[in-house]
Amino acid sequence: MGVEDKFNNTTENTAGKVKEGVGRATDDEQLEAEGRGDQMRANLKQAGEKIKDAFRK
Repeated sequence: MGVEDKFNNTTENTAGKVKEGVGRATDDEQLEAEGRGDQMRANLKQAGEKIKDAFRK
């Protein structure tokens, strides 16, 4: 996995956590759900990159 991909996935995951926290603090269920979705998407991307790396070795 490239350094840029790792950084982008980590950034997206962190942004999702922030969005989820803001949604929880403001009682905005939609924002909270979007944050969880962003985190899931980042985790899936990271898992895909790890699989690609495993086949490269």
